[in-house]
Amino acid sequence: MVKSYLKYEHSKTFGLITSASSNTLWAPDEHLGPESVLRHSGAGRAIVGADENVLCWDIKKGELLSRWRDNDCTAEVSTIARSKADPDVYAVGYGDGSIRIWDSRIAALIIKFNGHRSAVTLLAFDKEGGRLASGAKDTDIIVWDLIGEVGLYRLRGHENQITGLQFLQPDDDPNVSDSRHVDGNGTRIDGFSNSFSNHLGYLLTTSKDARLKLWNLASQHCVETHVAQSNGECWSLAVSPDRSSCITTGNDGEFKCWYIDMQGLSEAEIQIGEGLKRQYLQGRGALYRQGKDRTTGISFHPRGSFFAVHGAEKAVELWRIRTEAEVQKSLARKRKRRREKLSASAVQDGTVNHEIENKDGNNESLASADITDLIVPYIVVRTGGRVRSVDWGLLSSKSLHLLVSNTNNELDLYNIPIRLKDKFSKADELGDYNRALSIDLPGHRTDVRCLSLSSDGRMLASASNGSLKIWNFRTQNCIRTLDCGYALCVSFLPGDKIVVVGNRKGAIEIFDIASSTLLETVNAHDGPIWTLHVHPDGRSIVTGSADKSAKFFNFEVLQEEIPGTKRTTPRFKLVHKRTLKVTDDVLSLRFSPDSRLLALSLLDNTVKVFFVDSLKLYLNLYGHKLPVLNLDISFDSKLIVTCSADKNVRIWGLDFGDCHKAIFAHQDSIMQVAFVPHNQDGNGHHFFSASKDRVIKYWDGDKFEQIQKLEGHHGEIWAMAISRTGESLVTASHDKSIRVWQQTEEQIFLEEEREKELEELYENTLTTSLDQEEAADGRKAEVAAAGKQTTETLMAGERVIEALEIGIPDLKAMRQWNQAKAAQPNLGPPDRHPVFLYGNLSAEAHVLRVVQKIKAASLQDALLVLPFDKVTALFTFLEIWAEKQWSMPLTCRVLFFLLKTHHKQIVVSNSTRPMLDGIRKHLRSALHRQKHEMGLNLAALRFVGTRIQEKGTRDYVDESVWEEDEKAGQGKKKRAFVDVS
Repeated sequence: MVKSYLKYEHSKTFGLITSASSNTLWAPDEHLGPESVLRHSGAGRAIVGADENVLCWDIKKGELLSRWRDNDCTAEVSTIARSKADPDVYAVGYGDGSIRIWDSRIAALIIKFNGHRSAVTLLAFDKEGGRLASGAKDTDIIVWDLIGEVGLYRLRGHENQITGLQFLQPDDDPNVSDSRHVDGNGTRIDGFSNSFSNHLGYLLTTSKDARLKLWNLASQHCVETHVAQSNGECWSLAVSPDRSSCITTGNDGEFKCWYIDMQGLSEAEIQIGEGLKRQYLQGRGALYRQGKDRTTGISFHPRGSFFAVHGAEKAVELWRIRTEAEVQKSLARKRKRRREKLSASAVQDGTVNHEIENKDGNNESLASADITDLIVPYIVVRTGGRVRSVDWGLLSSKSLHLLVSNTNNELDLYNIPIRLKDKFSKADELGDYNRALSIDLPGHRTDVRCLSLSSDGRMLASASNGSLKIWNFRTQNCIRTLDCGYALCVSFLPGDKIVVVGNRKGAIEIFDIASSTLLETVNAHDGPIWTLHVHPDGRSIVTGSADKSAKFFNFEVLQEEIPGTKRTTPRFKLVHKRTLKVTDDVLSLRFSPDSRLLALSLLDNTVKVFFVDSLKLYLNLYGHKLPVLNLDISFDSKLIVTCSADKNVRIWGLDFGDCHKAIFAHQDSIMQVAFVPHNQDGNGHHFFSASKDRVIKYWDGDKFEQIQKLEGHHGEIWAMAISRTGESLVTASHDKSIRVWQQTEEQIFLEEEREKELEELYENTLTTSLDQEEAADGRKAEVAAAGKQTTETLMAGERVIEALEIGIPDLKAMRQWNQAKAAQPNLGPPDRHPVFLYGNLSAEAHVLRVVQKIKAASLQDALLVLPFDKVTALFTFLEIWAEKQWSMPLTCRVLFFLLKTHHKQIVVSNSTRPMLDGIRKHLRSALHRQKHEMGLNLAALRFVGTRIQEKGTRDYVDESVWEEDEKAGQGKKKRAFVDVS
């Protein structure tokens, strides 16, 4: 009989506030929905990426409002963008190149795109919210149509990762006047009506190849290219709210300012033919911030008078853009200094220059002013961690609100008062801003190094460098946060009321959970305490350290006198009883469940097993080539499993110390192993291994086979803990997240798991081979299709091929039967495929249903899978759909894409021409009818809207004034129109 195992699945993720892989956005409270009145806090919300999830935090309360997650996606979030047209719509880019559009009101996935071959780095909506531009590490830029849910085209030209992306639409610029082409009634008089307003606009992009490019989206080509930075890569781009200028940032704290000729762009849109060569981007100069590393982010304030820049250090620099009056005042001061200098030099020379007064003149304008006169430093905001992303918060006339996302798993909101003066003292600089709000309790600042579950499974202890947190395991809420040293190991003591932590300085810290106090610090060792374990009888504990010793401590409650009184109080103490000296650093140790043996793993790649009572050596286990990092003993004290930095897991027998099996288990160092603590389901010899390769594996220790692979972490796994029941597994990783894996009732079989792994490997290889779309000469075209073949599109294409293969014979058979039935009315129906018999479907209805089930974003890539003989078969059904007017938008979309893709083959094929003539005939009549229907509906809607507006509008007039106007107008003659022709 084939043995089955119970499956473990990921159930919860907590401990992560924000990931360092994604940016952060601020959003106001009013877009939460109907319950926003109850949740209104005034500080807004923070939309952040957290591994593969997008989290929505209430900044003031520190509460998690919603979590957006697609169960089919395991890649981490890399960028987030918000639509200005619909503030509830967000675009999220992922590390696998996919893009998902989310509705924040219901936390639901709307659209899914897949076009990039590597992580998406930037996303940008246009002003109407109908298009989305994406840039990625694969150097490509893709423009997506959110209405049609398709990719429009792919723009190529950059040679490195895309770092800046912004739409430029001249209608955004209030300074662009189009009065030369409009009459007094607002009607276009140049013959190009609506051409200006319907222009697709421009796209401004930067890349790590240090190039700044301007793309014309109407003609889909690059119209201008500049070298953005002179000292290396260009790291970010920001465009001012009025679209008049932009800033690019680079290395050594440099950022360069550019002027954008929006009026020239708007004139180029309506220009016919080749005009004069004109530059729309002009460099204005470079500025340098205080930090000398690369400037990774820049963001303009929505009102345009401030912008924030930051690098990877613990600071955000704010710069202020001066007003025109301030710039003129600064230029006047400079002119005055120059005149004084020239006057002094003239006096020293003994000559009188009468042209000094007029030499400089007063004709300097803002365009000729130096960039240092326009932009000045404002303030430097010091943060608690390295800055990952910034965004502007609530708009206020008295202060600036800056939301900062740090790489140490923390969100801060800073309040910066607005000052009008440029010069201020150091006291003002230090006290001119404050950290108003912060979200830091639900996570650790540094990596979690150790985990421990309470005996009843209700609490979880996690410890890192500087903090110990106690979590409610069922609700994932942090109930205690305690300060500690650099924790390396942690454990609950029997009763689950006291937690013991071993730190890097060789001290044991004892914490009382109920009172949140540090009871005692015991200086136990001279080196880091790498491991500790509670004796199975619950009365003592043993610790292992880098000072080459293991020490035994008993738990005792001593009566201590209260100073100044004669009363005593009970106090918990650790009393040192014995010390075991070994030849090298102790990395891990475990008692056997029967309390007979103690196993220690040493830095010299060996494992030594001692008797607990006499501390005499029982076994030496040799075999690992690198230090043994962790070990565990099975419930029956018969097996011991060890893991090492040599990527191997070894299973040993504790009877004779023989190695049962050595398994190459992971692709990196294995940090921890753990047996299932009981044998209720016959799984007492099953164990888990966690590695720095980000994978947890479940093993059968008797058959020496892998049962299951658990993937989900996006960083090295440092710690692992398993519950007493064996139903829950907890892991902590470098990605700052704590994940819970729960045992389910679903059974798995080893053969099926191996088949799934082979299928995944095949699919990955297949999609990788399909991504090779280089041109024949080895060079990429500047414009290409936006599609990408995935497993989903391949399967959709195969379903269409299958439907066509059974649909064409059935269509022919039914036509022949209908013709024969005219002569023989009693003729029985032909044999049909079972698919058509269920529901009495026709062939054309079945094929249409299959095509309709394909997602709009995957339809074009699925149609590319069809060979040309299946394309001609699909034309047969397209003609029937057009004749019967079924799903006309889908019919037109499929037809136009196939004509565009297979144009050359269709032109030379004699069989497709008659078919296309029939499709054209039916399609024109159907579209003509739909056009009339749409016109009628639009007219009706306009009429209804006018009636509603008339009934909903009330005019209030002064009765006396109205009567006077009536009397005054009675003697006047009305105007009349006379036809004099």
